[in-house]
Amino acid sequence: MQYETLPDGTQIPVLGLGTWGIGGGHVADRSQDAHFVEILQRLIDMGYTHIDTAESYAQGHAEELVGVAIRGTPREEIFITTKVAKEHLGYDDVHRAIDGSLRRLGVDYVDLYLIHWPNPAIPLPETFRALNELTADGRVKRVGVSNFDVPLMQEAMALSDTPIATNQVRYNLLSRENVANGVLAFCQEQGIVLTAYSPLKSDVLTHPTVVEIARAHGATPAQVALKWLIDQPRVITIPKSSDLEHARENMDALRLELTAEETERLNNLQA
Repeated sequence: MQYETLPDGTQIPVLGLGTWGIGGGHVADRSQDAHFVEILQRLIDMGYTHIDTAESYAQGHAEELVGVAIRGTPREEIFITTKVAKEHLGYDDVHRAIDGSLRRLGVDYVDLYLIHWPNPAIPLPETFRALNELTADGRVKRVGVSNFDVPLMQEAMALSDTPIATNQVRYNLLSRENVANGVLAFCQEQGIVLTAYSPLKSDVLTHPTVVEIARAHGATPAQVALKWLIDQPRVITIPKSSDLEHARENMDALRLELTAEETERLNNLQA
């Protein structure tokens, strides 16, 4: 595994494991629990030690399945990111939300706790009053944000007692809103890690240029798309896969070496 460095010096894997769809989507689906727990355990054994989840995934059931899957694994070997929902950003709600996540995960702390989406109806100072207490009492080791623009990131940085570890945003070869709006450059300048979600949308994997470069390396389009992301400074990504073969292929992206010419073509990719 390769690592990126968070602002506090902690090493975080450049390839994490997204869990959207594990245990259901917007509602819980317990019909495949045993299957998902087994998959998660095998992925952890494969080297996916950064697990990204959220209280809103399957109404908290994704966190429950992650909690079952990590039992027996030394806590310090797993890096857990979870997220507080936008409707729970009030002071008391943040405290209730983290306690619920910790209970479902079966842990005493999370390594990284993110504001999932900004909520203009709830002032950020109220949210960070709670988040600062969570880092002070140890229930949360680091805080971050998700889907924040630059002005909101600047406000979060000013309010947080600890460094903002990451901004988790949609970013892939064909989704570059966070390049255009300056979020990527701001993160790189400030030493904040940008976590790219949805790195492998179908239009990326079928793009002729991506397919051509993959064939030249005997690789998959997914490997090309992932390597392009993690080759960038301060960028990590969290592909979701419940298919062991695909997950293994994604891990093999770490060994892919794109040429300067290929990287330039990908940098200039058009939809």
